[in-house]
Amino acid sequence: MQSLRRLVSFLALAAVVLAARAASVPPLMYGAAWYPEQWSEATWEADLARMQAAGLNMVRIGEFAWSSLEPSEGNYQLDWMERAVAAAARHGMVTIIGTPTDTPPAWLTTKYPEVLRVGEDGKQLQHGSRRHFSIASAKYRELCAKIVTQLAERFGHNPHVVAWQIGNEFTEDSFDDESRRGWHAWLEKRYGSLDLLNRHWMTAYWSQTYSQWSQIPMTTGRANPGLLLDYKRYVTDTWLAFQRNQIAVLRAHVEPRQLITTNLGGVGWANRFNRQLIAADYDVISWDEYLGAGYADSSRNGTGHLDPDRSGSTHDLVRGWKQRNFWVLEMPPGFVDWSSVSNSLDRGETRAMAWHAVAHGADCVAYWQWRSALNGQEQYHGSLVGPDGEPVPVYAEAAQAGREFAQAAPVIAGTSPVSQVALIHDYDSRWAIDFNRFSNRYEQLEVLHSYYKALRRQTQSVDIVTPAMDLARYKLIVAPSLNVVSAALAQKLTAWVEAGGHLVLGPRTGMKNEFNALNTQRQPGPLVATLGGRVEQFYALLEDVPVAGEWGSGRATVWAETLASLPAAQLSTLNPQLSTSGAIEVLLRYGAGNDWLTGQPAAIRRRVGQGTITYLGAVVDQPLMQTLAQQWTAMAHVDSPVIPVPDRVSVGRRVAADREVFIFTNFSAGPQKIALPGAMTDVLQGGEVTKLSLPRYGVAVLVRRLKS
Repeated sequence: MQSLRRLVSFLALAAVVLAARAASVPPLMYGAAWYPEQWSEATWEADLARMQAAGLNMVRIGEFAWSSLEPSEGNYQLDWMERAVAAAARHGMVTIIGTPTDTPPAWLTTKYPEVLRVGEDGKQLQHGSRRHFSIASAKYRELCAKIVTQLAERFGHNPHVVAWQIGNEFTEDSFDDESRRGWHAWLEKRYGSLDLLNRHWMTAYWSQTYSQWSQIPMTTGRANPGLLLDYKRYVTDTWLAFQRNQIAVLRAHVEPRQLITTNLGGVGWANRFNRQLIAADYDVISWDEYLGAGYADSSRNGTGHLDPDRSGSTHDLVRGWKQRNFWVLEMPPGFVDWSSVSNSLDRGETRAMAWHAVAHGADCVAYWQWRSALNGQEQYHGSLVGPDGEPVPVYAEAAQAGREFAQAAPVIAGTSPVSQVALIHDYDSRWAIDFNRFSNRYEQLEVLHSYYKALRRQTQSVDIVTPAMDLARYKLIVAPSLNVVSAALAQKLTAWVEAGGHLVLGPRTGMKNEFNALNTQRQPGPLVATLGGRVEQFYALLEDVPVAGEWGSGRATVWAETLASLPAAQLSTLNPQLSTSGAIEVLLRYGAGNDWLTGQPAAIRRRVGQGTITYLGAVVDQPLMQTLAQQWTAMAHVDSPVIPVPDRVSVGRRVAADREVFIFTNFSAGPQKIALPGAMTDVLQGGEVTKLSLPRYGVAVLVRRLKS
């Protein structure tokens, strides 16, 4: 018995020592996707030594390795992964383990063919790619839970594992019979009765009225707007159920210090489902940054060069999903292999791209991938070493960034971007407009980026958030294309304005309610009483129309709405509880060029309580948008510290209680000189500086201490 007590004491002490030595997430994590299962273990040490020499402190493994982890059902082979984790640790690297549920093995899809995804055309996918499973399949979730349980039990207390990634790049939904049954059950739970569904969807139109749940189609084509919006919500909830199935397993078995994330795909603006709701389940959210981020035109993806405003807006979108710092778990080391023209980034651009992400709030940057795969669908994709294990040219650039990350990490640790301005991106509204754009010239992302670019130039820090989130921290909220406005949302925004906020609404605001039906009030719907006016009519433009007024002059493009004030008695009836409000000011009017528009108000503003509400009814040209952004930030007393920089030089500011860190990246065609507002410490070069000289793709990291 005494020897047993000694053994128990020894094991308890060992557990304490192990916990004390457990690795934590590096303050600035830098890594690569590594696939040890694809290579002989004889190559591992050389690979890991080169990673360490490049300054990498993290490897990401396992997300495509199901057939290596479970070569046949119930036959778990995890020893190789444990050896890989230990080998990485010997070279100073922590590990992120991906659950392998993006790539079910052939034995699984052969034995359980019912788990395979079905396209909207009714064709079932075959084995040999990835994401060929149905997210609604109960059997697939059961099998996922089993492999994740094995991994969690084995590695949930491993001192070198710091995080878990659920699957990989959630994307497609499925149209199999089980998904359809789930869709009908989801609708029944949401509405409770077909009478209520029929009323909200207005199914009397075109005799669409349903008498059985099973009659309701599942489609993404031109259909009832209420159906289409609810289908997007159903897909979101199905993905939520899919990820929660695995998250529950991990939470039950892994240490709290091991974070849980997922990497959302390479175009952060993709909207097959509500990514903000997906992000809410995780400790930290991640995304995969590839060229073309921020463009509505998917043909740009993977081609060209980094646009700091477009890419920056996507970082800010991802940061806004949780209103905190994020990770970039995939970034191309030079180029991809799936674009129409998979061109290479310029010399220096890969390093600048990594620093640009950090400037916007990334606490992790990782490359996809470390070593070129000998076979498979992405043989040509960029890597840091070739199939021979030897460095390719971009390796040296990545190593330079690795040295700099290590040098700057103590200063950057614990800092985050801080914004007084928020730009609203609402999935319901974006879906509602996309279902019927009315004009193929109305590209929502182009409209949003017009606002973003102007506001960021004024403030050098913009949060992109959903209207459901905490808005109290912002002085100015700008909402382009907020098409879906419920009574509850209108009350929330009105209360925020009354308390002193400054709200700017863009065109198409408030046309729809939460069921994607037209609001009975004209635009902006339930915000009419707050605004004191309404949209009289909207017009899709073939030709530009001049606009001018107190806030400048320019041209209305693509879209125009005429505005009118409403009598005080009518407004009082609409919202008798509204606090004392001012008269409407007309800030812009349309000029000659379109008889419906000539002389009509294009922008109006009203004081409500301690704040203001503004409605801009037109899509305007970029010079005028820049002027408007100046007016809005001045009106809201936004005091973000701005350092004047030339065009295409990006500045990111990260703040902690005692310091602010400025990260500069030069994406212009040549060298640029920047005068600083005062002396700062150059983190990478050392010493105090009052000016910068940045070469093309040059980077500078400066710190200034804040007074307590």
